[in-house]
Amino acid sequence: MKVIIYGASGMVGQGVLRECLAAADVEEVLCIGRSPLGQTHPKLRERVQADLFRYDDMDQPAGYDACFFCLGVSAAGLDEAAYTRITHDLTLAAAEALASRNPRMTFTYVSGTGTDSSEQGKVMWARVKGRTENDLLKLPFKAAYMFRPGAIRALDGIRSKTPAYRWAYVFVGPLLVPLQKLFPARIVTTREIGLAMLQVARYGADRRIIEPPDIHALARIAVTSAP
Repeated sequence: MKVIIYGASGMVGQGVLRECLAAADVEEVLCIGRSPLGQTHPKLRERVQADLFRYDDMDQPAGYDACFFCLGVSAAGLDEAAYTRITHDLTLAAAEALASRNPRMTFTYVSGTGTDSSEQGKVMWARVKGRTENDLLKLPFKAAYMFRPGAIRALDGIRSKTPAYRWAYVFVGPLLVPLQKLFPARIVTTREIGLAMLQVARYGADRRIIEPPDIHALARIAVTSAP
């Protein structure tokens, strides 16, 4: 497979990138972002793009099998217009450009537990995420999957690049280990997200909305069935 990752420097994106580089059937990983990742690997290619909203005048990647869209921001401190521009408009700009040149692509989007598919609820971020999911599902990809992880436990030395999240994980991170044993269906790891995304890129899934229990199941299958 040839895959594209948006947001490979974030916590989730780092986990997805790690699993892609380790997968025997992934021959190329193209990471698109605003700044270099600062790492090298025989499979890794990078495209540094200052403006992730504009694609009209650029040579778009073609012939890719999957895109793992892990780019996102917290809604904290943002009004609905600002959050919509970053969460919905940026995502759709990238996805529409890819769909036009990669009709056989499987697109996976990192959303969140509690996303409002009706787009009518009182929670702003959930409405915006719901609109983003709904619009992505309308695009002419081979398939599209909306990943809604709950609490995420970072493994393999991965850290969030958001300062507030890093501080939060200093205190919350150690609690996620025992909590995962008590509530295994509600907490996923960065490793599981990466494995699950690869699984749906390879073989698809029986539902378009992927919740934490689905991520666990897909990751287990990926471990036992990966090429």
